[in-house]
Amino acid sequence: MEQVQDSPISIIIVSGRSGSGKTSVLNILEDFGYYVIDNLPPSLLSGAVARLTDDTNIRKIGLGVDVRVPGADLSNFPMVHEELIRQYGESAIKVLYVTADEPVLVARFGATRRVHPLMANGTVGNLPKAIHSEIGLLEPIAQLADIKINTSLLNTHELKERVRDHLGVQTTVTVNLLSFGFKYGTPIDADFVFDVRILPNPHWDEALRAQTGEDADVQAFFGQYPEVDEMADDIAKFLGKWLPNFLHNNRHSITIAIGCTGGKHRSVYVTRAVEAKLNQSLPTSMKVVAKHREKRYWCC
Repeated sequence: MEQVQDSPISIIIVSGRSGSGKTSVLNILEDFGYYVIDNLPPSLLSGAVARLTDDTNIRKIGLGVDVRVPGADLSNFPMVHEELIRQYGESAIKVLYVTADEPVLVARFGATRRVHPLMANGTVGNLPKAIHSEIGLLEPIAQLADIKINTSLLNTHELKERVRDHLGVQTTVTVNLLSFGFKYGTPIDADFVFDVRILPNPHWDEALRAQTGEDADVQAFFGQYPEVDEMADDIAKFLGKWLPNFLHNNRHSITIAIGCTGGKHRSVYVTRAVEAKLNQSLPTSMKVVAKHREKRYWCC
């Protein structure tokens, strides 16, 4: 998780009623590049943040707080919140509180067969009482919430979009272009696979066999055959048209595999050509990265 030391500090404290989606929100924050710690007592929040920001490059921190900590500690949350604002500024601190309607919470606990934390620690004996008791325990946090989200009617993707909108997080997608050789197997993690074995093969030229698709002589060889660049154009046009839709599909990475027989000449050349074209056509929020899976075999 690489974060720039001079970038602004963002600390999101996530709390809410058990079963309302607090863990899902923390997972979403991880997807957004936040360093996440769950179930942290409020008395430890300031120390944890100071350690992370002083000793590392971490500038985006998500902290989960809920009723699994002693109730007396939760009552101290306003003082801890005030201290964090004093240290890092009001704009750096946000409290995100998730909730859900009581029938929804009851149904979720029934479906997952999980035990409410207040029942697990023996505070109360049944689910309805636990749900009501939790409201009072979390009130010191709820009153300071900058963002409140009711998840009763939201699925995971909708919740992610809601959190993204509240935090102003820009959608980014990494487009991984991967050249490979079919004789070593098709990449199992590829979202798209293109087969370029139909193209002319420099392997049969003794002078070019030891070279790769990144060498000038091999590139000059492909320059003799218009169909090579036509293939790269067709692949890039297809991807350029459809990949931007993934910006709104809760995806953070896409892998496009381009294969020839050995993964040394044709697939490498076409992958580089497609990379150059996509860098010109895709939105700036889509980062294109080209890699060559069979590079370890190029010496042979």
